[in-house]
Amino acid sequence: MSDIEALRSAYLTRIADAADAPALEEVRLAALGKKGEISGKMKELGKMSPEERQTTGAALNRVRDEIDAALRARREGLENAALDARLAAEWLDVTLPGRPRRQGSIHPVSQVMEEVTEIFADMGFAVAEGPQVESDWFNFDALNIPPEHPARQEHDTFFMARAEGDDRPPHVLRTHTSPVQVRAMLDQGAPVRVIAPGRVYRMDMDQTHTPMFHQVEGMAIGKDISMANLKWTLEEFCRAFFEVDNVELRFRASHFPFTEPSAEVDIRCSWEGGKLTIGEGESWLEILGSGMMHPKVLRAGGIDPDQWQGFAFGMGIDRIAMLKYGIPDLRAFFESDLRWLRHYGFAAGDVPSVSGGLSR
Repeated sequence: MSDIEALRSAYLTRIADAADAPALEEVRLAALGKKGEISGKMKELGKMSPEERQTTGAALNRVRDEIDAALRARREGLENAALDARLAAEWLDVTLPGRPRRQGSIHPVSQVMEEVTEIFADMGFAVAEGPQVESDWFNFDALNIPPEHPARQEHDTFFMARAEGDDRPPHVLRTHTSPVQVRAMLDQGAPVRVIAPGRVYRMDMDQTHTPMFHQVEGMAIGKDISMANLKWTLEEFCRAFFEVDNVELRFRASHFPFTEPSAEVDIRCSWEGGKLTIGEGESWLEILGSGMMHPKVLRAGGIDPDQWQGFAFGMGIDRIAMLKYGIPDLRAFFESDLRWLRHYGFAAGDVPSVSGGLSR
């Protein structure tokens, strides 16, 4: 038996006897690696005569290919054996029910914002947006809020710091979304009909107040807008939002710098058994503020109050969400408690619409 044939036989035997992948890899390196025996003999071909090189080279190539094929076959056999052993040791009962995965839910504030937007959109109101960090002029001056008003004090409003030596009035975290109304008037002119939902900020914290909360404010400006239009709009909104047929609102004279006349709006309700029922009973619940837009606010928005007039209103989105869905504490809205959200949250498919229903 020649040396090449003996080499072939020895390695084929070692391949057949390899018990696992690491042992098979050792055989491969010993035979075909850079420092393996077959590779070493290939390097010796240069020292041979042309006739010997032709004969020996062909034999070495055949042996190398045969060993490589044997290695592949043995590797596949070991992998199949390992898989069979794993399948015998592990098993899966495909008749067991699947493990449910928790689904995400929509926050009540987001859902109520969508409900409010849907209702007012059906009445022809567009949605307007503005910055949360506002200038002193948009947040106060343009809304006829005088310098001595409590809202312009540090105990009521978050003021942004100015650089040393900068004497301009500081910017503020907006205390209401009313500045968006002024921006809408400046951008669109009259007539205009918009709502402005969004975050607002005030220095307040208790069971029914938080430093950050959500409001929606609206306005409609036209030639013949009156308090009657305001009353109808708010009645239609409450009827749709609370999903009741009977709605009775009470307008109480009040004062807001940006409206004249101004009115607080209450809705008839009952508290029998600790449960709030809208539209019946002998109690009244304040839900929003409203009024006819002050001439100075119209002028600040670039609109002539001698030619145009309009109404405005504002309400807390978190507050009306609490009333509609029976949520007792406003602070829970912002605590990121998943148990609370799973209880009060909405499924992603519960998209509110006037025709299909606002809440399900």
